[in-house]
Amino acid sequence: MDNKIQPDEKFDFNSIDKTFTAYKKGQMFDGVVVIKREDGVIFNIGGKNDAFIPSDDFDDYENLKIGDRFKVIITKQKNEEGMIEVSKRLADDKVLQTQNAQKLKLGSNFSFVVTGTRDGGLVSKMGEYEIFVPADEIFEGGVRDPKRLVGRQFEATVTELNRDDKVIIASVKLLTEQVKQTNENLFWNSIFPNKIVKGKVKKIMPYGAFIEVDGVDCFLHISNISYERLNRVEDAIKEGEQYEFKVIELDRDKKKVALSRKALLISPKTQAIKDLVVGQAYEGKVVKILKFGAIIKLDNGASGLLHISNATEDKQKQIYEIVKLDESVKVVVLDKDEEEEKVSFGLVK
Repeated sequence: MDNKIQPDEKFDFNSIDKTFTAYKKGQMFDGVVVIKREDGVIFNIGGKNDAFIPSDDFDDYENLKIGDRFKVIITKQKNEEGMIEVSKRLADDKVLQTQNAQKLKLGSNFSFVVTGTRDGGLVSKMGEYEIFVPADEIFEGGVRDPKRLVGRQFEATVTELNRDDKVIIASVKLLTEQVKQTNENLFWNSIFPNKIVKGKVKKIMPYGAFIEVDGVDCFLHISNISYERLNRVEDAIKEGEQYEFKVIELDRDKKKVALSRKALLISPKTQAIKDLVVGQAYEGKVVKILKFGAIIKLDNGASGLLHISNATEDKQKQIYEIVKLDESVKVVVLDKDEEEEKVSFGLVK
């Protein structure tokens, strides 16, 4: 059977116009499906008052039947056919939101999107409930222009609840402080010396930078940023960027943490030793004479010990008889330890 309305079944526009004075956009009503068409259904919202629901307003339009009852919300006072247009989807969402609001208690946390402002505070809706965040409960220190927050989503905690008037008073600031305290407790319970952490550069100073790690401010001194001598902190790190750091000092009583980025980098000395090949000969210079040998510094910056036993087989000779201070010599790498930054040389004759 074709349920599509025929031309002679058009609605009485005078009656419809009277309906518009009684029904407004956003109102919610109970009703019943009276006619099902391909493009939607005719829905009775009381007496002789019918409305239209587009088929795409339903998730399972095929299973919808004449006689089905549910709630709807008015979306248009008059569509192309001169009928009130309503939505089941919006009504379902409002009912669900109202149920969620009814579950809230003092101290409950919830999220909301700011829809407007009043008296410097923020307002929103949760189903049939009105949400209000007073001006001094938005941020620590307040906010200059609350209207700029319209459309943004926030987390808040319930501070007052009036179920009779369906009003929720909430605080964004209080929840922010609670979250901050929780994060700080987690931080101090998990931090320890030599731990590798990720942090964001919060503020750069002439002598270093404040680094935010899990919501806690730590300090990075300029001397712990790089092995290179820096004139400016900005030459190595950028504000707002995230880096890895190593915890080098910790004072739980004073709530202070010192970080180092340099500790995670390979030192020039270690890199120079890393580049050396055991068994290969290199040019170097005698930079120090010791009782049992000499310190040789290679052209690549690596330095190590030329023990007298590796310089001559003559046990009677002294090292100063074999090599002289500032003399250029050729040595072979006998052994190296990158971790201890030690190199052992043998003299190439």
